[in-house]
Amino acid sequence: MQMPRPLTDLLKATSRSFYLTLRVLPTAVRPQIGLAYLLARTTDTIADTELVPLEQRLDALQRLRERILTSSTAPLNFGELAQHQGLPAERLLLEKAGDSLALLQTLSPEDLQLVRTLLNTITGGQELDLRRFAGASTGKIVALETAAELDDYTYRVAGCVGEFWTKMCRAHLFPRARLDDAQLLANGIRFGKGLQLVNILRDLPADLRKGRCYLPVEKLGPAGLIPEVLLSPANEAKFLPFYHRYLDAAESHLAAGWAYTNSLPRGCMRVRLACAWPILIGLKTIERLRAANVVELQKVIKIPRSEVRGILLRSVLSYPIPGAWKKLVAATGKAVASGGK
Repeated sequence: MQMPRPLTDLLKATSRSFYLTLRVLPTAVRPQIGLAYLLARTTDTIADTELVPLEQRLDALQRLRERILTSSTAPLNFGELAQHQGLPAERLLLEKAGDSLALLQTLSPEDLQLVRTLLNTITGGQELDLRRFAGASTGKIVALETAAELDDYTYRVAGCVGEFWTKMCRAHLFPRARLDDAQLLANGIRFGKGLQLVNILRDLPADLRKGRCYLPVEKLGPAGLIPEVLLSPANEAKFLPFYHRYLDAAESHLAAGWAYTNSLPRGCMRVRLACAWPILIGLKTIERLRAANVVELQKVIKIPRSEVRGILLRSVLSYPIPGAWKKLVAATGKAVASGGK
């Protein structure tokens, strides 16, 4: 399967940092993973169109989900949703949904099933999220209740991507390699969860302003915290230790991701780099979040493009030298550094 140029351009316009990872992947898996990403971004754009009533978004998600999971050719018209997009690329993403769905049908049966399973999980998570936060607002914060709900959310949004990525790469790139598949799959899932947990912790202030809190009530209560005043400077002494425990959890997941990366055949340089980059950027983000106080966390903490380019360059130059490769994460924490080979 080869992705048409218009969809490739659309992928580049909508995938932001993920495109860095995608373009280094071998051609044997790049189109399938790229198409899965395009369709996931399409469902995400529908879910995030807050100017459109909830039930209309849920209906649009359900119709797209049915088209993805079946051979149906029922027409889809996301014109109204497209009109509400502030970014031209996201408007085009909805307008080109039919092209993405047509390309989906050209996949091999095995690849098609992997993509369908992934998108079924993701859209199910999006629908659950929309219903969970249906009444949320700045003045009415809705929080997850349990740690299990948070774990389930990170799986549905990103852990399942690690699972999909692992199965797709295993089938096409190293089918005969002697690997511990159960451990590889478990670490792939944790890898995805870690990246999503970093996003949750980075986006905590923005989510709270929307009335959403992904940190569960059952953990907030014993720490003497409630969502409504979570980021109040008066609560900093209680909040930061609590927050840092979640940063520790995210770092531990990324340690599993680093072990995952280094368990792949060493000859698979492109896949190893594609895995290493989000891990290294995620660890750098954790470092910034860990150094911030409550006031500083209110600002958007992002890694500058210049630093990202430095990470990419150092990883490529370090790859031929095992010791240098291991040191890529050595300064970030013992848990992560110990996962290198």
